[in-house]
Amino acid sequence: MAFCGKCGSAIADGVAFCPRCGAPAGQVVQGAPAGGVPAVPVASGMTENVAGFLCYLLGWLTGIIFLLVDKRPFVRFHAAQSIVVFGGLTIIHIVLAYGVLGWHTWDFWSLWNLVSLAVNLVGFVLWILLMVTAYQGKTFEVPLAAGIAKSIAGNPTV
Repeated sequence: MAFCGKCGSAIADGVAFCPRCGAPAGQVVQGAPAGGVPAVPVASGMTENVAGFLCYLLGWLTGIIFLLVDKRPFVRFHAAQSIVVFGGLTIIHIVLAYGVLGWHTWDFWSLWNLVSLAVNLVGFVLWILLMVTAYQGKTFEVPLAAGIAKSIAGNPTV
């Protein structure tokens, strides 16, 4: 079965234009991924789901890179969400590592370490979850970060 190169919807054989978006059938791609993201490489040669996956690979660093380089709404949202989620977790981790005032007493040392461990565990679980869902072509919105990410990415409809 053939798929539209613009929107990813199925196109029957012998059809001149995509019934969903009207793109010429000359831009047809065979075999789109199961997640629904079209398997059309752009100028970079990278599909949207792979670019979305890579937005989370090195946390906020790759998020910044993809936000500046890629202009596709799906990728921009994942890049912005990566910046917000992992940038926020990095700030929380720095505050916990050095204490709010730069010092903490030995009574609270074990509490600080437990909270820091919990933040690291949440970050690791989010990292895996966000990479897997982006690779599947889906959008998982982290509750507090998604609104900020949509405003950064400039696409509130994702």
